[in-house]
Amino acid sequence: MSYAGNRVIYDADGHIMELPTHLREFADPDVRELIPLTSYSASSVTEEEVAVLVAQGGRHSDDHINRLLSLGDGLIAESKEIQALGAFDGSHRSQALDMLGFKKQIIFSTLSAKAPFSATLETHVKYGAVRAHTRAMTAFCGADDRLMGMACISLDDPILAVKELEFALASGLKGIWVPHRICGDKSPGHPDFDPFWSRLAESGVPFLIHIGGSNYHIDPAWFNNGKPLPKDAFDGGENVRALDYSVLHHAAERFISAMVLSGVFERHRKLKGAAVELGASWVPSFLNILDNTVHAFKRAQPELAAMSRKPSEQITEQMGFTAFPFEDVGTLIEHSNPDLYMFASDYPHIEGGKDPLGSFDAFLTHHAEATHTKFYEDNFRRVFNV
Repeated sequence: MSYAGNRVIYDADGHIMELPTHLREFADPDVRELIPLTSYSASSVTEEEVAVLVAQGGRHSDDHINRLLSLGDGLIAESKEIQALGAFDGSHRSQALDMLGFKKQIIFSTLSAKAPFSATLETHVKYGAVRAHTRAMTAFCGADDRLMGMACISLDDPILAVKELEFALASGLKGIWVPHRICGDKSPGHPDFDPFWSRLAESGVPFLIHIGGSNYHIDPAWFNNGKPLPKDAFDGGENVRALDYSVLHHAAERFISAMVLSGVFERHRKLKGAAVELGASWVPSFLNILDNTVHAFKRAQPELAAMSRKPSEQITEQMGFTAFPFEDVGTLIEHSNPDLYMFASDYPHIEGGKDPLGSFDAFLTHHAEATHTKFYEDNFRRVFNV
């Protein structure tokens, strides 16, 4: 039996673990050598591990694959990072999904988004990396419709962003990961981005914000407290320390606030979005803050008074959020509503835990079956138009 058993489970966060030439292999010739190689130097994956895999032709050994296949429904507990089943091979990921038993799984890159989201690469190189990323994700997910690949599109240039959006939609990708930071010198709510949001709304494909879409490392001076620099709690690919994690949601709140208060969700009622791997403990208070903001400032800003729905209603209808497996999603639902949250495994990242279903089930014990269904199935289907 699979890890999910007979249950219907949709997974809103899965990843590939890219090899060094992941983007270059799919890049146009004029930018191929200008796109940085994917590096694991800041992660728990060692350069030696990567070198061995490259020397093996970019594949795991047959013995390694057979050992992973023998794990059965224990795969998610043992199959992690670049040594995981299907870490960088789409056919093996299909086998992993058979063993996990999820109906669908969102697929993000892990480290190769750095080039498409770069604030320093020249524009033609950055958008060349965007195009290469789309091709790479299409290749990984293309043979299995359970794998829902996420494009990675910088918003720094509104015109090029729309061009790459059209390419991603034509390629069949199922979500558009955007950086949750200032878009060049503009807010994501600037009218220049309305063609981008409008096209997404029309297509039924959502936008995603995700860890890595903004700098999650705070100023190093905050760690200067007279003690040694602490370690990453998980030794995972994100390399997040406790102080980083405690304010991880701030950038997400700023981005979503700019979208709401600039009227993006009001103008584009069919637009859907999700905040993934950014935690969810902040969501109930965030909704209250936005509602209170509109109430307090609607006299000064008539456009806020003209909103047909409260911010909390806009976000509930048009967005979803994934919780970490150690967050009490049951309490979050009680403090907000059951339409906001989605299951995520984070496979094959260490941060996803060894038994995310068990963790979330424990937090949902006292909730009705309908709430379980929303968390594991319905909210995903609404956001991703499944």
